[in-house]
Amino acid sequence: MNHTFPGRRVAAVSMILGPVLLLTGTLLRSGFGFFFPEQLRAMSEHPALMTAAYTCFLAGNVVLFPAIIALATEIGRTRRVLAAWAGLSVLIGLFERTFHAGIDQAALGLAGRRGAGFAESVVSESYQDLHLFSFLSFTIMFGWYVLAFAAYRAKVLGVDGSIGLATMGLLPLGVLKGTEFVSIIGTAGLCVALVPAGIRALLESPRPSRKTMLLTAVAIPALGALAFASTLG
Repeated sequence: MNHTFPGRRVAAVSMILGPVLLLTGTLLRSGFGFFFPEQLRAMSEHPALMTAAYTCFLAGNVVLFPAIIALATEIGRTRRVLAAWAGLSVLIGLFERTFHAGIDQAALGLAGRRGAGFAESVVSESYQDLHLFSFLSFTIMFGWYVLAFAAYRAKVLGVDGSIGLATMGLLPLGVLKGTEFVSIIGTAGLCVALVPAGIRALLESPRPSRKTMLLTAVAIPALGALAFASTLG
């Protein structure tokens, strides 16, 4: 049997966790102003809540990539060109949001240590600085529309699922962006599109072998140790 990366079970978990984490992060920061001054002030006043919000959103963004690869692979069985354009566009958009998250982390750290006013002055002075992803920002929104169209044309998702994917194109982009109503629509729409498909794929996946389960049981604590060690330097 041919193996397709990242594997059915991994892709299924990605389809479930990725959208849920994005929606959670979006909802957690929904009580604060949308633009960066308000976000930085919120970090100074509610550090635990804002840290959780931005961490959930970043985690969802990263966890989502296996689902996109699997979806593009499925589309590619009948629509190869569309699958390539759609998959690459969305993945580049995910990379860009991850890049933005690094800037968010640095700015929020400044707000926590030096105060919102200091962090706001640093961000405002550097907000328009050019970098590689300045030229690729269109992928963050555009990619989801292409993926939605491709999934519909390839009959990988139905009308509801395809519309749900397309709503992610409404999610605002940029550094230190809070939550607007369209942010909730976009992340909730992604849940509608991918979570049921992920649950079905997980239930239909063959039961893992004893060898796989044993390897997983050994790997989880080992990865946890490596994750802790990664924070030390």
